[in-house]
Amino acid sequence: MIPIDLPPLRRAAVLVLLGALALGGAAGCSPAAESAPRSAQARESPPTGTPTSTATDVGWVQLMTPMNQQAVKLLTLAAERAAEPRVRDFAVRLRTGQDAELVRLRGLLSCMGLPGTDVHAGHDMPGMVTVRDLEAARAAEGPAFDRIVLVQIRDHLRQSARVSRSEITSGGRADARELAAALVTARETSLAELERLPGAVRALG
Repeated sequence: MIPIDLPPLRRAAVLVLLGALALGGAAGCSPAAESAPRSAQARESPPTGTPTSTATDVGWVQLMTPMNQQAVKLLTLAAERAAEPRVRDFAVRLRTGQDAELVRLRGLLSCMGLPGTDVHAGHDMPGMVTVRDLEAARAAEGPAFDRIVLVQIRDHLRQSARVSRSEITSGGRADARELAAALVTARETSLAELERLPGAVRALG
């Protein structure tokens, strides 16, 4: 359920995303067909055995990629500046995992024929670490910095797990569903660890 207190623009962005993730049927395509003109798609049939991509697959990979990219920026700051050593260690390990996921996500973008650009740039998406979030983190110090990191990364992990479960349920590509399942498992493990970190109870409420 979308929170009713989201600002109108944010609610609109969420509705568009959830609409894409809810489409499980949809037209298949060859790896490059998503960006090809419709006339070209009509002339060319996908090679035998080529995975087909649904709107769910496209929406998921185009959201998860910038979500990870932005989280990595905050985790990089946390690895250098967190006041609590256990938060720094957590940030280092989580950044490594998110970087590894980005390699696979970018590979999916490429084989699906999708651009590497951030189609959500400028959108205030749930779970996305924004430019404002990064600015607030850079301006904070000590425990205040750690609280920002804990809250933002908690939200990132929760939301990315949520949309990845939609991909598992409704996605058309086996490789995308497999990666989504791996992401959900990783998010659940990381969330459990984050909630045990020093300062987490106070920061997360």
